[in-house]
Amino acid sequence: MDRLRIDKWLWSARFYKTRTLAAEEIGKGRVEVNGQEAKPAREVKVGDTVAMRREAVTRTVVVRGLSSVRGPAPVAQQLYEETPESLKAREAAAQQRHYAKEPALAIEHGRPTKRGRRDLDAANRQGWGDRWSASVDDDAN
Repeated sequence: MDRLRIDKWLWSARFYKTRTLAAEEIGKGRVEVNGQEAKPAREVKVGDTVAMRREAVTRTVVVRGLSSVRGPAPVAQQLYEETPESLKAREAAAQQRHYAKEPALAIEHGRPTKRGRRDLDAANRQGWGDRWSASVDDDAN
């Protein structure tokens, strides 16, 4: 076997859990073979360069072997070799995620904490929530 469908190779190399997922990602234009956008039926051979975009990081690998069956992870890792530029980019992205601010800390509004709920309840007991409007009632005339 000297050629294999790209979706089958991505599945056997364990980049995607199923061939269907691999085909969907290829269909979305997230996979390139030798710098050209691929289709699921595109065949790859040893020596081809495959670039996959996942989670804002492009992973570039060189095909080192072909397999039509999905084997254990150590065997799958022998089917490709990641380029040094790709390794550096993945490491830089991981470091950036490590130092990035926690998204949950940026939430200013939303559901109150237990302490915030107690403060709201205490304010309501003091008469703060008796009137819903700042307008003057017409009944007072």
